[in-house]
Amino acid sequence: MDDRKKSALIGYRYPIALIVLLVAGLLLAGRMVHLHISDREFLQEQGDARSVRTEPIPGYRGMIQDRNGEPLAVSTPVTTLWVNPKHFDASEEQLALLADAIQIPLPKLRARLKSAEGKGFIYLRRHMVPEDANRALALNISGVYGLPEYKRYYPAHEMAAHLIGFTNIDDQGQEGLELAFNEALKGEPGEKRVLKDRRGHVFRDLQILKEPQPGQNIQLTIDLKLQFMAYRELKAAVEQHGAKSGSVVLLDAESGDVLAMVNQPSYNPNDRSSLDLRALRNRALIDLFEPGSPIKPLTVAAAINSGHYKADDVVNTSPGYLRLGNQSIRDFRNYGAMDLTKIITKSSNVGVAKIALSMPIDTVWSFLQQLGLGQGTGIGFPGEAVGTLVAPREGQKAKIATMAYGYGLAVTSLQLAQAYQVLANHGLKKYVSLIKGGDRLPDEQILSASTANRVVEMMETVTLPGGTGTRAVIPGYRVAGKTGTVHKVGSTGYEYEYMAVFAGIAPVSDPKVVAVIWVDSPSGREYHGGEVAAPIFSRIMGNALRYLNVPPDNIAEGTNDDL
Repeated sequence: MDDRKKSALIGYRYPIALIVLLVAGLLLAGRMVHLHISDREFLQEQGDARSVRTEPIPGYRGMIQDRNGEPLAVSTPVTTLWVNPKHFDASEEQLALLADAIQIPLPKLRARLKSAEGKGFIYLRRHMVPEDANRALALNISGVYGLPEYKRYYPAHEMAAHLIGFTNIDDQGQEGLELAFNEALKGEPGEKRVLKDRRGHVFRDLQILKEPQPGQNIQLTIDLKLQFMAYRELKAAVEQHGAKSGSVVLLDAESGDVLAMVNQPSYNPNDRSSLDLRALRNRALIDLFEPGSPIKPLTVAAAINSGHYKADDVVNTSPGYLRLGNQSIRDFRNYGAMDLTKIITKSSNVGVAKIALSMPIDTVWSFLQQLGLGQGTGIGFPGEAVGTLVAPREGQKAKIATMAYGYGLAVTSLQLAQAYQVLANHGLKKYVSLIKGGDRLPDEQILSASTANRVVEMMETVTLPGGTGTRAVIPGYRVAGKTGTVHKVGSTGYEYEYMAVFAGIAPVSDPKVVAVIWVDSPSGREYHGGEVAAPIFSRIMGNALRYLNVPPDNIAEGTNDDL
């Protein structure tokens, strides 16, 4: 082919190629326009299906606070790591780094992943500190993901554990108020749309679909400082006396608010790895005991309230014992004729038994029932014991007599504290409460103010020289109370183990605080209520009165005036 033909052929090829490229470009542009306009919705859906996901946003659990707003239970953000074994792909080096980041031995991690083959989801590590979890996620291992969650933390540790309780790993209440108010406390999760990369990791948040709703905060009547004071003193006393357990309840005498409630043994709700199940018991609300002598002032109050006795009436307790069928009721010694005040001072079983037997059979029982014994207190605590208060029948003289001095019935610490609150509050019963500002039943005037005040003055003699509770004295304050040394009931009847009890009120001139304290099975030579429980009362109540800025009502040096 000559040069002229070659040149002509080349001349034709150029425009042909140009036309072909132009047509191809037009076809491509047309296809792009077609896809952009006609198939846009379809393609958008297909792209979103591969990269856009909807994920939950956790709603944090509401706080539990003390009466002053101090936190008792809070939720902190954590990250849970999980893996989709079907998508998991890591080199040996990455696997070793992952095991180190989540603090799981490498062989154990390998075994867990191998056992999960074929599954679509397993947890790697729950509730990690976000910074530690981010170290693991930064390895960019296919199939490993992070899930934001919340973990419960309890700043008061073991001091308020029995009241607050705890949640499980899924943030659901399991014990205490966490369980009782679980529905109110738990948050409502939200939703968001996110963009993920090809490894499944979140690349960007796109849209909030539903805002998460936090749980409701709950404020208690508990004062954290008083809770700490009571816990410290009870723990020291239980250790000192080698006792099995103990409990303290403090009530506001005027409102019925529970100011403190502590128990021994306790536990740390933040670390339950070595938890003894016996330590879970809120003994102030669950453990029942025969109260013994602290019932005696209530029997005297019932007698005066019924109109069968006056405060200065005298009862002959000679010869120091009383036979009722095959049962004997005895005093420490023969006290002879005593007025009602001295019966309380000397803790005379015979005296209160004779008082109860001289009245209609249901007089004492009915009055104790009005005070709230043998009934739930209505605070809504899960597992709260009701107690036992059985009405005596005609002819059951021994039952009537023993009930008068605190045997044959069973109460909780809170029930006994509520009964003493009536005496402290001039005869007005305030239903106890753990929730600040919560609903309560209407107040009830159980006793006349004059009767209640007179019985409190009678109880003051228990803490004066000659009484059984002199170790309950608080310098600067007049104190009223009643000791108890209660035989414990075993499988074969009453045993040679005791509960040391003290129930008290202060200050006498204008009662502000009620306390009930018991210590179970103190060992050693000291086991009476006046030796074990009364000193605890003195320390706790003294601290409480000073903390609450209650003015002293006994500034005469070393004495209690104005009997």
